[in-house]
Amino acid sequence: MASSEEDGSGNGSVEEKENGKKRSLGALATAWLIFYNIAMTAGWLVLGIAMARFYIQRGTHRGLFRSVQKILKFFQTFALLEVVHCAVVHTSVLVTGVQVSSRIFMVWFIAHSIKQIQNEESVILFLVVWTVTEITRYSFYTFNLLNHLPYFIKWARYNFFIILYPAGVAGELLTIYAALPYVKKTGMYSLRLPNKYNVSFDYYYFLIIVMFSYIPLFPQLYLHMLRQRRKVLHGEVIVEKDD
Repeated sequence: MASSEEDGSGNGSVEEKENGKKRSLGALATAWLIFYNIAMTAGWLVLGIAMARFYIQRGTHRGLFRSVQKILKFFQTFALLEVVHCAVVHTSVLVTGVQVSSRIFMVWFIAHSIKQIQNEESVILFLVVWTVTEITRYSFYTFNLLNHLPYFIKWARYNFFIILYPAGVAGELLTIYAALPYVKKTGMYSLRLPNKYNVSFDYYYFLIIVMFSYIPLFPQLYLHMLRQRRKVLHGEVIVEKDD
C-alpha cells in the first residue's frame, strides 16, 4: 500500500535490536543514512514548496501534477534504496519492498501513464499526504540518527498518520478508480491471447485486485502504527498474544 508507513525503527535508527541485544550501526553506514535522510527531507520539502507555489500562482490544482512530476518521480524512485538499506538496519525487505514499489506503481503506472487523470482531485490528495508524511518521516529518521530528536517531530511522526494515512489511502483508491475507464478502453499494459508467450494479462482487472487488496492490508498496517504510537509516546508495553 502506497500510503503505509514503517515503524520508527526502520530506515533511521542508530541502534537496532537483534536477538535481544542492541547493535550500533557502523560510522560509514550511519553517515550514509544521515545523508540519505537529509536529501530525502530536502527533496520532499522542495516538492511541497513547488506545489504550494503553483497553487498560489494559478489558483487551481489543474496542471499541478505535470508541474511537479519530475521532482516527484526522482525522489520517489530514489526511495528504492530503502530496500538496500534493509541489509544495514535489519528491517523487513518484504514490507519495505511492498511499500516502496506500491508508491512507484502509483507514480509511474497510474499517474504518469494515464494523463487523463492527472488533474483529478484525488491525485492532489495523495500528493499532499505523501509530501507531509515524508517530510515528517525523513526528518524523524535524520534527527534520530543524530541522537537529537525534538519531541515535536516525534509527536508529529506518531500523530499525523492518524488522519494522513486514511486520507492517502482514499486518494490512491479514488485515483485508481478514476483510471479504470481509460485502462479498459485502451487495453493498456494488457496482453491478449493468442500471442507467442501464450500468456494473458488484463491490467484493468489487475487494478481492481489492487484496490481490493487494500481491504485486508489497510486495517493491519493502521493498527500496527497505532500500537507503535502507544509504545513510543506513552511507553506502553505491547504484548503479542500467541495463537
